[in-house]
Amino acid sequence: MINRLKILIPFLAINFIGCNDENPTSQPMVNTNVNFTYSTTINVGGEGAAEISTFDAKTKKLFIVNSDAKEISVYNLENVETPEKLNAIPIMNGAPNSITAYNGKIAIALEDNVKQNNGTIALYNAEDNHLINTFTVGALPDMVTFSKDGKLILCANEGEPNNLYTNDPEGSVSIIDIETKMVSTLNFASFEGQTATLKNKGFRVFGPNADISKDIEPEYITIADDSKTAWVSLQENNGIAKINLVSKSIEAIYPLGFKNYNTAGNEIDPSNKDDKKELRNVPVYGMYQPDAITYTNINGIGYIISANEGDSREYIDDKGTDDEDDDEEIFVNEERIKKIDLDPTAFPNAKELQKDENLGRLKIALDLGDIDNDGDYDKLYSYGARSFSIWSENGVLIYDSGNDIAQKTLELTPKNFNDDDSRSDDKGAEPESVEVLNLNNERYILFVGLERTDQIMVYDITNPTAPTFLTILSHEGDEAPEGLLIIPAKESPNGKDLLLVSNEDSGTVSIYQNKN
Repeated sequence: MINRLKILIPFLAINFIGCNDENPTSQPMVNTNVNFTYSTTINVGGEGAAEISTFDAKTKKLFIVNSDAKEISVYNLENVETPEKLNAIPIMNGAPNSITAYNGKIAIALEDNVKQNNGTIALYNAEDNHLINTFTVGALPDMVTFSKDGKLILCANEGEPNNLYTNDPEGSVSIIDIETKMVSTLNFASFEGQTATLKNKGFRVFGPNADISKDIEPEYITIADDSKTAWVSLQENNGIAKINLVSKSIEAIYPLGFKNYNTAGNEIDPSNKDDKKELRNVPVYGMYQPDAITYTNINGIGYIISANEGDSREYIDDKGTDDEDDDEEIFVNEERIKKIDLDPTAFPNAKELQKDENLGRLKIALDLGDIDNDGDYDKLYSYGARSFSIWSENGVLIYDSGNDIAQKTLELTPKNFNDDDSRSDDKGAEPESVEVLNLNNERYILFVGLERTDQIMVYDITNPTAPTFLTILSHEGDEAPEGLLIIPAKESPNGKDLLLVSNEDSGTVSIYQNKN
């Protein structure tokens, strides 16, 4: 891999000074310019060796979920240019999915060897890697995070079914009180009576014989600055849930609805078989289906920012053979448009639309769109929204980036566009992760990780209703950014704002520094 940064567009040279005009000595002078440049790469291992990372400011150590070696790889980050590999934390039981750090402690989310069984959160001392405690949580803990005050650990328990779909555990969120060692695991049973209403607003409950408790699959958690409220993305279900951390209860589920690709500004490239890279309006809706979400407070108002990756469900019994033709489809909820029946009234030009060079290659959800239940599709719903969105704390859409990710990558890095067009029929660039750098409460910089194009989009979201594109951070090579980690200057080993990118395919962690 060539560790060379492509500088595509210079950052806006705007300098905000955090000082008081009447008393210039009352606040420190803060430079809120941004100019992130590539610093170094940590080569952790093979594919899957660097999925998620966390940094402990107290010990200056970086901890990396290394599924390839079934360990937590550890690096001393005191010298950012030359990280030093330290003794790893071996994982003896289960598989690590996520990790988080706070003031000398790290928490690791471990799924059981049988994914449908309850999982574990293991709490370690970051100084010497010794195990402090373990906590039993729900099935398949997929993301873990500390509250901002460090008093709680939260994890999203995805609760995926087995391949035969005969064992589908409840999706849940576990809240661990570190001081009392009490674990509260919250399910979604109380929303059972709201299922029809939620579905009418764009929420999905669609697994075989599913009820809402089992069908919901929590994905990612973010927490308010006051540690009193949390939000969890429900990716497959196309929603976000709000959690009261004081009462330890799930307050609400917010269906996210759909995005109209036939509207100006929402154009997509729906085909990888048309021999061109071109954005156009199409009669299709996108489900937002956020993966990572993050909270930020701008001028006293809280916002939730989502990376609208999209995800389908596919469960196949491989029969233990090497012959894919012998595999049995247990539950597959996607199909290409060319293979479904389109309603002749809704789509009078169905034959033309179903050509590969038009919409034929695009994959759509099979549980949505047959409005009159007559076996053909009146509307088409695809996976993901190919964008990032900014939502209110109560799930109201404030801003969506429309086709900006596709437009900017096509304009600036056409080779990267939808992975050289190969993913145009399948969720595009796949925005996977989002993080915000708060610069002195004056400027807010958003980073959006694109899994399929191996890039990081950078925006100024100081005005949340009208973000400004700044640049793209890009390397040569197949990296697949999975996790983003911001280390602000006040916690950074070298006093610089740092962006760390965990790359799933290359098994590396890329480090960028704000040179201003």
